[in-house]
Amino acid sequence: QVHLAESGGRLVQTGGSLRLSCAISGRTHSMRTMAWFQQRPGKEYEFIGSISWIVGSTFVANSVNGRFTISRDYANNMLYLQMNNLKATDAAVYYCAGSEIDGATTDIRSYAYWGQGTQVAVSA
Repeated sequence: QVHLAESGGRLVQTGGSLRLSCAISGRTHSMRTMAWFQQRPGKEYEFIGSISWIVGSTFVANSVNGRFTISRDYANNMLYLQMNNLKATDAAVYYCAGSEIDGATTDIRSYAYWGQGTQVAVSA
């Protein structure tokens, strides 16, 4: 089993920056792809980006490309999402997700492990 725990969500002003963290524990050696998703109220999960857990290569959705960056600390089993130039539309619950599939896609069904989410609010 793999346990994911997000942290770092809070209220931030428009244009501000925030870094979300995700602590990974349990059978971490089975992880191949880690990702971040967001869920706005009443909306479906939306893929933000992913990282190859072993290699470290990243893929970021066009909607946040240039503003959001995914990184990891492989030795300490930590996943990060750096969010810059935040907009009102970025307000959501952010989830980290883990997959045992290499090159897992944007499809949420590829991810078997999910954290509880962390709330990001953006004020004008």
